[in-house]
Amino acid sequence: MATSEHHLRFEPPGAPHATVLIVPPLFEEANRTRRTLVLAMRALAARGFAAVMPDLPGQNESLVALEDVDLDTWQAALAGVAAEIDGPVLVASVRGGALIDHKAKAAGWWRLAPTGGASLLRTLLRARVAADREAGVASSVESLTEAAKSEALLLAGNRLSPAMIAQLGAAEVQPVEPLRSVALGAGGIAGTPLWLRAEPGEDAAMAGAIADDIAAWGAACGVI
Repeated sequence: MATSEHHLRFEPPGAPHATVLIVPPLFEEANRTRRTLVLAMRALAARGFAAVMPDLPGQNESLVALEDVDLDTWQAALAGVAAEIDGPVLVASVRGGALIDHKAKAAGWWRLAPTGGASLLRTLLRARVAADREAGVASSVESLTEAAKSEALLLAGNRLSPAMIAQLGAAEVQPVEPLRSVALGAGGIAGTPLWLRAEPGEDAAMAGAIADDIAAWGAACGVI
C-alpha cells in the first residue's frame, strides 16, 4: 500500500550521506507543522542528506479513506517506505509520528517532542466537545468515548474508525536504538510549538535547528 502514495522528496547536489525519513505529527497537527518540516527537508538537502516525507494511507493526496486505516496500517506502510529506500535511513519523527516509526528498519531514530496516543486522543475529543457546544449539541469526552466503540467519529476534521480510536488510546512510544529524543525549547530545539496553533505556521529558524540536529545525530550514528 505504501508504494501507491505520494512521496515528497528533496535530494542534495551530490550523493546523499543518508536519507532522512520524515514522519510528521498525526491528524491536524500534521497540517500545522508541514510548512516548517518542508523547510527542514530543504535544509537537510543543503547539508548533504536526501529527505523524504511520504503520504501514508488516508493522508493528504491518498485515495484511501482515513476511516479505513488505523495505527497498524500506518506502521506497516511506513516500514514499507523505509524498506524501499537505498542506503542508510534515519527516521525523524515529530510528536505522534513517534507512535508509528518503530517498525521501520533504520540506522537511527530522531524524535522531536514525542507524545503518547492517549494524550493526542484526549485533545481530539475535547476539541469535538468544544465544537459541539458551539453548535448547541450536548456531548462529553465520556459519551464520545463510548460511541467510538461502535461507530466512526469526526474529530477535528478527521473521521476515525473505532479501531483507530482504540489503538490511539492505548498507543505508547516504543523503544528503538539508537535514538535521540529531543524536547522543544530550553536544552532542545529552539522554536515554537506549531502543533498548538489554530492555523498552519512557519518557523524557518526552527527548521534550520531541526536539520542541524538531525545531521549531527547522523554523524553520531556513524552514518556520515
